[in-house]
Amino acid sequence: MDTKAQFINLANSPKFNFFLLRKLPAAYFCGVRIKSLSEASCSVSVPFKWFSQNPFGSTYFACLAMAAELSTGALAMANVYKRKPGVSMLVLKMEAEYFKKAKGKTIFTCSDGAAFDRVIDEAIETREPRELTAFSEGRNESGELVATLKISWTFRVRTT
Repeated sequence: MDTKAQFINLANSPKFNFFLLRKLPAAYFCGVRIKSLSEASCSVSVPFKWFSQNPFGSTYFACLAMAAELSTGALAMANVYKRKPGVSMLVLKMEAEYFKKAKGKTIFTCSDGAAFDRVIDEAIETREPRELTAFSEGRNESGELVATLKISWTFRVRTT
């Protein structure tokens, strides 16, 4: 099994919640969870609950942003997991538009898996940093658009 498939299996298992607790505790306590991850796309949910609420009766924008970031970041992590040479990844910029109050579960989906694959391969081949702006769309349980986020990632081959 290749390393990308290993990461996808790990992220789709209950073990990934332990990773969230250790490395992204704010996301864990807000209830951010990967619903599905494949080579092509990732869907991440965030509930409306006491820990993720704002004073206006909806999900706090930062909790929505965490879910959107994870929907893009999981695709990036799948492509850099155990790569030789190692590749570092970092968020450079985020743009968000919010259209509707998030009063229940919101699911963010990023379908840019092929773009992550291509850009990370380019960074390895050229040994030059590469950037990718990924798109994540958040919808409520009725399928209505709640928010869209553009998250720009940079990838660089680690020097040994």
